Amino acid sequence: MYLRPEEISEIIKGKIKDFDAKLEKSEIGTVIQVGDGIALVYGLDNVMAGEVVVFSNGIKGTVLNLDEHHVGVVILGEFKDIKEGDSVKRTKEVLKAPCGNGLLGRIINPIGEPIDGKGELEVAEYYPIEKEAPSIIDRDFVRTPLETGIKAIDALVPIGRGQRELIVGDRQTGKTSLAIDAIIHQKGKDVICIYVPIGQKASTIAQIVKELEAKGSMDYTVVVAATASDNASLLYIAPYSGCAIAEYFMDQGKDVLIVYDDLTKHAVAYREISLLLKRPPGREAYPGDVFYLHARLLERAAKVSKELGGGSITALPIVETQAGDISSYIPTNVISITDGQIFLETDLFNEGIRPAINPGVSVSRVGGNAQFPALKQVAATLRIDLAQYRDLEAFSQFSSDLDSETRKKLIRGQKLVEILIQPNYDPIGVEEQVIAIFSANIGVYDEVPLIEMAQLEKNIYSHVKKTNGDILVKIRKKEKLSKEDFNNIKNTINQYLESIVEE
Repeated sequence: MYLRPEEISEIIKGKIKDFDAKLEKSEIGTVIQVGDGIALVYGLDNVMAGEVVVFSNGIKGTVLNLDEHHVGVVILGEFKDIKEGDSVKRTKEVLKAPCGNGLLGRIINPIGEPIDGKGELEVAEYYPIEKEAPSIIDRDFVRTPLETGIKAIDALVPIGRGQRELIVGDRQTGKTSLAIDAIIHQKGKDVICIYVPIGQKASTIAQIVKELEAKGSMDYTVVVAATASDNASLLYIAPYSGCAIAEYFMDQGKDVLIVYDDLTKHAVAYREISLLLKRPPGREAYPGDVFYLHARLLERAAKVSKELGGGSITALPIVETQAGDISSYIPTNVISITDGQIFLETDLFNEGIRPAINPGVSVSRVGGNAQFPALKQVAATLRIDLAQYRDLEAFSQFSSDLDSETRKKLIRGQKLVEILIQPNYDPIGVEEQVIAIFSANIGVYDEVPLIEMAQLEKNIYSHVKKTNGDILVKIRKKEKLSKEDFNNIKNTINQYLESIVEE
């Protein structure tokens, strides 16, 4: 084959014309020390705190320490393949979480990779995991109730959309069950749920997901899982990733419920990272900024103004205590950040009172403004009645002969405690809660054996639903009930009780 000189020159000219010379300038550092998920890198002089860097094997890390001669990088993934001398490249980006409706029903890890075997994620947008909390001007009042379906919470420590309510107690007292019940009860209520297990066993997470799937709750839930086998860096960023996803939905004008389970393990993971980075330890060896660690996370939960879409993030952080000591470091920190706490007590749990909520220590600093009016009416004296019952119960143990008035109060208190007991994963509507508490208040259960109360409660509600459905609609529509309404309910209940006796 013979090519003429003109043809050769044409080909060369074409190649030169199409040649696009790009000069890429990037700052590359070198690993000088690595171990326990931390790498010390030399040569990244202009790197920023919080910036993502990429190691030569493709694993990402985030810069936490900026020292004079090197930077401390937290490795986000398996660090065994990273060794001294490896190159590290800047990305000039911060950590971001994938967001969008495609995440609903999925389980992802804190760096946004799917771990449920259902294929790639459908991502609409990426949100930075660290973001400033909404300012005071950007916030709105917390006025809308967030129903949990748990009588003891909705009546005694109600939660509003946009609130931060801490769940605190010893291990194995039902903290996670409360949060999962709240997620299950959001079905059909137009609330997106995000569950962030931090340092939980993979088998425990799988069990919870199975329960949520069985109740049809995974359709509106995202699980951001950092398991016990993950390294401390993933446990540290997990709640921030979950919060970024929640912020995406809030910016769409939606209401979001996010559960951090639990922040004690999160603080421990951060302590581990800080000590490895040679940061000075403070109380209980936690670093000095451990309060800020949780404050900057929980302050992002808010009800935003109508101008910003009117969405909300309701946070339910969980904190584990040792021997019921809520005055230890992390619990007191988180209590001071949140808008109230639900305290679960081991003694109550062992007595069979579940949820084991201690009404004396539990409080909601906001939710009363967002409580259903009818529930507020029937539960007005509930906290005082329960407190009096506890005092009388303690007193009655030392006295054998009690007067009839004290005995009546003891029986009534016992029935009130029983009416607030609820099985796991069985939340109920606000209408049913109002009827149940009102029935207990008027003494319906005083002569009923404890074992028969749950069934009678269900039967009474069914009967009221058939005969006084309009009153239940008023409760759901957040209307106050009149004296006449309460008289109608009372008469209906009495008629039902008489019909049972006749049978």
